[in-house]
Amino acid sequence: MFFVFENTVGMMRKGLIGRKLGMTQVFSEDGAAIGVTVVEIEPSVIIQKKTKEIDGYEAIQLGYGRIKQQKVTKALQGHFRKADKGFFRFLREFRVAVGDYELGQELDVGAFNVGDYVDVTGTTKGKGFAGSVKRHGFRGGRATHGSMFHRAPGSIGASADPSRVFKGKRLAGHMGDVRKTVQNLVVMAVRPDKNLLLVKGAVPGSKKGLVLVRESVKK
Repeated sequence: MFFVFENTVGMMRKGLIGRKLGMTQVFSEDGAAIGVTVVEIEPSVIIQKKTKEIDGYEAIQLGYGRIKQQKVTKALQGHFRKADKGFFRFLREFRVAVGDYELGQELDVGAFNVGDYVDVTGTTKGKGFAGSVKRHGFRGGRATHGSMFHRAPGSIGASADPSRVFKGKRLAGHMGDVRKTVQNLVVMAVRPDKNLLLVKGAVPGSKKGLVLVRESVKK
């Protein structure tokens, strides 16, 4: 079971949990093809309401992805029973005014409308170990014969003083598999009968990867 709390800092924005299904295209009224990402947003259930008096901030905790009871720890079973809506694989928090919501309430894709601007957060695809040229876009050395310096990082630190490499130096290492948010994506279509949301452009992550869709913070 994968279990993480999502604590969104800043403005109170409604949001939903979904899965990225892949990309396709739709056509505008003038016939132009527009690339869109299809996000499946099954109804999420409000598992907990957090208030300023008790928790110091206002937020709702949503459960997504129903699973069997035996796959949940006893502690989480008690937590889920407060809403009495079943058991879930994922839990995420969204900072909103809790007075507009009720415990056990279901939120679906109908929360968004065509033309809305949204921010989508996901985990990027992992690329494994990568060198500095691929990972950071370093220019590398000359490609001429005999240069002996092609894709190496070059000098990485001082010698005698301070005799170490400073933290944050861009070097080879694990590439991808990081949290990323793409902002200001336009909702092109909402299909409640199939729990689908079509947003213009690409969103982070692989197919079937978990994503968070929120109201845009800049629009």
